[in-house]
This record gives sequence, C-alpha cells and structure tokens, in this order.
Amino acid sequence: MRRATLSLALGLSLIALLAARGADASIHEYAGGGFAPRANSFFFHGGSEGLYASDLLSNSSSFIRFDSIVFRRTLESASRHEEMQQKTGLVEAIIVEIQDRDKIGGSYLHSDAICCTPELDKEKSCRVGEVIIRPNPENPDWPKRIQTFFDGKNEETTMVTQIVSINKTGMYYLYFMFCDPQLKGLKVTGRTVWRNPQGYLPGKMAPMMTFYGVMSLAYLALGLLWFIQFVRCWKDILQLHYHITTVIALGMCEMAFWYFEYANFNSTGTRPIGITLWAVTFTAVKKTVSRFLLLVVSMGYGVVLPTLGGITSRVAALGFIYFVASEALELVENLGNINDFSGKTRLFLVLPVAVLDATFIIWIFSSLSRTLEKLQLRRSMAKLELYRKFTNSLAVSVLISIAWIGYELYFNATDPLSELWQRAWIIPSFWNVLSYALLVIICILWSPSRNPTGFAYSEDAGEGADEEGLSLVGSAVKGTGDMVNMHIFPEDKRA
Repeated sequence: MRRATLSLALGLSLIALLAARGADASIHEYAGGGFAPRANSFFFHGGSEGLYASDLLSNSSSFIRFDSIVFRRTLESASRHEEMQQKTGLVEAIIVEIQDRDKIGGSYLHSDAICCTPELDKEKSCRVGEVIIRPNPENPDWPKRIQTFFDGKNEETTMVTQIVSINKTGMYYLYFMFCDPQLKGLKVTGRTVWRNPQGYLPGKMAPMMTFYGVMSLAYLALGLLWFIQFVRCWKDILQLHYHITTVIALGMCEMAFWYFEYANFNSTGTRPIGITLWAVTFTAVKKTVSRFLLLVVSMGYGVVLPTLGGITSRVAALGFIYFVASEALELVENLGNINDFSGKTRLFLVLPVAVLDATFIIWIFSSLSRTLEKLQLRRSMAKLELYRKFTNSLAVSVLISIAWIGYELYFNATDPLSELWQRAWIIPSFWNVLSYALLVIICILWSPSRNPTGFAYSEDAGEGADEEGLSLVGSAVKGTGDMVNMHIFPEDKRA
C-alpha cells in the first residue's frame, strides 16, 4: 500500500510539473519554439483565443500585447550577409480573426502560395518575401501584420514591444511567419499577453466563472436543506446518509475552489497553481466518491446488504484507479496551455477515464438488476418502488448523457476552428448540472426520516433464510406461510 501511495504521489507530481510549463494560460510563453513549413512559408502558432471587443463606455480595453519577443536565427544563416547590410531577414507576426482566414495567402489571386512570389510581385499584388494579405474592406488594418527585421550578421533581433487593440469580437489566431528559406532553423522566445475587457480569462472560459458561482450557491442551498433534515432526524441516520453528506460537501468545495481559481486567473492573467491543484483534486475526488455512491446504492447497501462484504476491496481498487486517471486528465486539461496542448496526450488520458466510466455504468446497472430481483422475490414493495424510481432516473440520465456526447462530437467536428467559442462553455457545464441533478434525486429518495424502515436493512434481517424455509413448506402449510409472511414483511402491509 505504501509503494502504491508513493507511486501515485510521484506520478501526480510529474504530471503537475509537465503541465505547469504552460500554466500561464492567457500569458502565452514561447521557449525556443521552431517553425513548421507550409506551402512556400514557415510558421509558428503563437496562440488563439476568443476575445470580446473593447468596451469604450467603461474604458475597458481588449488587446494582445507582445512582450520581449526575440527571434534567433542560425549562425550559418547570419554569416551569409554583410555586417553593414540592412534588413537581412524578415519575420512577420500575423493576427487574423477567424472569419478573415481566407484573406491570408494567394487564394484570391488564384495561387496556392502563402508568401509573395516574383510573378505576383510583377502584378503589383504583393511584395516578394512577405506573406500575402488581402485587407478587409471594412477594416483595412486587418488582418494585422507586424514586421521585424534582422540587420547585418546579427543572430538575434527583438520585436518592438507593442499593444494591438481588439475592436471586434471574434476568435483571433496569432502566427509568426517568414518566407525566406535561408531563415530555416529560426527560434522564437518571449511571450504575448491576451486580455478581454472584463479581465484575462479567455473568451471561452469567461462564462464559466459565473457558472461556478451559481453552482456554488446551488450546492450551498442543497447542503443547507440536507443539513436541516439531517439534524431533525439525527437519531435515525443511516451510514448511507453520511456518504451522501460527503458528496454534497465535496461538490460545494469543488465549485467554490473553481470559482476562486477563475476569479484569480481573471484578475492576474496567470493561473494560481495552488488553488488550481486543490480544485482539480476536489473534482477528481468528487467524481470518484459520486460513482462510488451510485455503485453502493445500486448494490443495495443498507437495504438488502448490511455491508459490501468481499467486494469492498474490488470497489476500492476501481475507485483508486479512477481517481488516479481522473486526476491526471484534470491536471493536463487545467494546467496546460489554453489553446494547444497535444491532442494525442489528451486522447491518451481520456481513454482510460472513458473505459473506467463504462465499467462503473455496467457494474451499476448489473447491481441494480440484482437488487431489484431480490426485492421482488422478498415482496418488499416499498423498497422496490424506491429502487424503481432510482433506476428510471439513472436510465434517463444515461440516455441524456449518450445524446449529449453525440452533440458534443457533432459540435467539435463542425467547429474545428472554434468559431462557436461563445457557446463552448455549455459543453463542460452540462456534466456538472447532470451530476448535481442526480445528487438531488438521491437526496430526495434517501432523505433522512424519523421512520427509515422504507430503506433500512434492519427490517429485512434474516430475510434470505426465512424465504428459503417458506419456499420449502409453503405448498404444504399455506396458512403457516401466510402468518410468517405477515411478520417478516410488516412494512409491505403498511405500504
């Protein structure tokens, strides 16, 4: 157990360190990134975010700021020029709103080139060595082009620090580009700062701060109602009620941590690693405990089973593995760069969580089936009705989840460039709402009561053995069987 705990701690620490490299989010860091070839150009993706237009009335500006951007070329490339020669290499920063993407390159000139060629230069359509840009008639300054030149044999050149104001709401992409093949091997360092009128939160994430604030209040309201009922019936509290209380408390803490994490991020432009780690860990723990609660309820814990018995270790093992997988995925998603951590890395971490979720669902429904069968055989009608309601609620939630997954796949497939970024926050929010709805249903069905015989195991003690006796002698001694039945299932007569 000590070895497993140590391995878990080391694994999570390693993932956190790897993810923390891009933890600045709205502050996009460049640490010697290389350029990739495309057509007759070379480009480096500097970032992409949804930005709202500057609010002139409240004097709140939206901008992209270039800080300490340094381009470094190879010694071989620099040595090809004379010491006193000027403009011996050109690098361009191109900022384009996604709806203007067709204005980059020579498509409107019936050419596949991205950089201007001598033939196009002769037609006065562009300048050789520059990226082809067709200005927007409604806004001639966009797409935005910022040029930085090398001089003489210098291996480095620094981009002038400047701020580009955003006056139109949209998804903006930043690319550093060059056209001269002699600049192959060019590296870029520095950072860019992206800001919305209301703060540093990217446009996709901004609505989530409000959402987490609302969900914090929703969990607080549920917690108060549950606590009042808990105190009123504290003498008749079952072990299951403590599990439900734990899930409510975890949900309350999770939503509060995410709200404060987003609020801090919005005001500073950087993600507070400490709060983010706590929020991520509470999310992973709550997901694990919630699935554990659904599973033990489905098994009939406290209703047809006094304890989980020999399967406790298997349930605990599945929960532990799920926590590790979920924690790893949450760390990478929330501590990585906002716009571009590796899709393969995410897929590698999503698959184990998806498989474990499927395992939980199969186990939950198979356990529910066995529990319903036991209750039907025992003719515990009150408990049977309770579990039928729970099963129906769970089945509806699974169907809704499948439909939402289909919508999510459709949404992502039809919006590869994030043009619908203003609606993207709904995708992750749905799962939090569904989880909360299921918790509310469980709280209603298993609400503390001064007479908990409707779902307490104590009323069913010894049912299994008595039922066997009844089945053996029932055909011969029907009257005796009826009398025994009246004593074993008194709650059914009341029902």
